[in-house]
Amino acid sequence: MVTGSTAAAQPSFAWDGVDSETGQSVEIGKGNLVRSGSDIEIYDHGTGEHRDVEVQSIRRFGGSVEVEVYDYGTGEYRTLEMDD
Repeated sequence: MVTGSTAAAQPSFAWDGVDSETGQSVEIGKGNLVRSGSDIEIYDHGTGEHRDVEVQSIRRFGGSVEVEVYDYGTGEYRTLEMDD
């Protein structure tokens, strides 16, 4: 259902998940509209920091939603596995 440029809006509540590489918890805060090309803010519980990222793609994968983002602070791409 959610693929490519199709929006997966999560504006009214925080969206919990994990960074697939580090296994650390991440949170997309309320008020962020999650769709390809959007800039959003995430909270990385592993580093204790808020990060500004750009949503690259959104894919439903099993019981979760994979959100691939570009992290402006580190210059790296990250895959976030968010609760469905």
